[in-house]
Amino acid sequence: MAKRVRVVRMSVEQPLWRALTAYRILTTLYAILLAVFGRDKYERPWVAVVFLTVMAVWTLATLPWVASAAACTKRFLGIDLALALAGILLTPLADFQAQHVDGPTLPSIWTAGSVLAFAIKGGWRWAAFASSLVAVANLIERAEPSRDTLHNVLLVWVASIAIGYVVEVARASERTLARALEIEAATRERERLARDIHDSVLQVLAMVQRRGTAIGGEAAELGRMAGEQEVALRTLVSSGLVPPTRVSEDAAEGAVVRTVETDDEPDAPGGTDLRALLAPHAGSRVSFAEPGAPVLLPPAAAGQLAAAVGAALDNVRVHAGENAQAWILVEDWPDEVIVTVRDDGPGIPEGRLAQAEGEGRLGVALSIRGRLNELGGTAELISVPGQGTEVELKVPKISRGKAGSVR
Repeated sequence: MAKRVRVVRMSVEQPLWRALTAYRILTTLYAILLAVFGRDKYERPWVAVVFLTVMAVWTLATLPWVASAAACTKRFLGIDLALALAGILLTPLADFQAQHVDGPTLPSIWTAGSVLAFAIKGGWRWAAFASSLVAVANLIERAEPSRDTLHNVLLVWVASIAIGYVVEVARASERTLARALEIEAATRERERLARDIHDSVLQVLAMVQRRGTAIGGEAAELGRMAGEQEVALRTLVSSGLVPPTRVSEDAAEGAVVRTVETDDEPDAPGGTDLRALLAPHAGSRVSFAEPGAPVLLPPAAAGQLAAAVGAALDNVRVHAGENAQAWILVEDWPDEVIVTVRDDGPGIPEGRLAQAEGEGRLGVALSIRGRLNELGGTAELISVPGQGTEVELKVPKISRGKAGSVR
């Protein structure tokens, strides 16, 4: 079935940028209110008015720059931090007593927003750099640093570094998740291609090899070449050399992009009648027993289940012989559909399936079990030497796409 790729962007740090935006607005209002209520203590109130006006305009004008990691540039961070440091150093000019009393600086706790922007953007190293400059500015602003001043400086320094470290860990975890999704997508694609190849190319090559050997002459040489190509193709399929799903990282945004496969066409209303897909298998050597009512499944599930039945019948023709008799039984239960494929061949010797998988012959593992796994169903194979083989395929009607079990 045709697929299309939809891009999904993930970023665990995006909530931090939204929180920083709100923090900058609220702390701007807080700094202005502190200045209004303490206006009587300023020796040069015009310094406070000019600085707070500039800070408020800058905060509102730069809100888009703290919306994401991509928008938050190094130039913005530098100017923002310089403004915070200037506000701290201008505090004694507006209020000389602030040097000797543990009162708030002009930007107050707005300064922490500048440091947090460094932490979210660049991690703990950037946070350590910015918070160290703020610490130096505070110590310079306080002619006689008190214990409370040292406590506040240390608190900002430690908190910003911790937040920066958490952001780095989150980014690393996100990259790990992206890689896991990439491997999963590559594995699923490899299995899908392997099933398609097994159902077509490999079977044709095997048939050419058998017929060529039987005819002899030049046909035998063609059969030998076909056998070599079959072995090489089986090795390629089983080795997993399939291009993985592309997963890219956007370092500027701290986000990853992964591709998600989705169907081009939605499932048809009511589903597909499984009987119509299985009926063509009926013939002189294959008996088909079906319910009297339609057996409806989603189109994708019905197609995969029919393909699994076809793979089981191919195994009957190849391993039980062209004269073997096969039976297909379809059972429609309220919560699942069961399809049983049985033959009267010689059966499968014990350990033969494991040996076949080890040799790269993955017909049962991929064409049958792999398909049922994707549908959230099960495939159970029962074989007794001399008494034939029975394959029971179960597909749930409700839960689609969850991991199934294979016994």
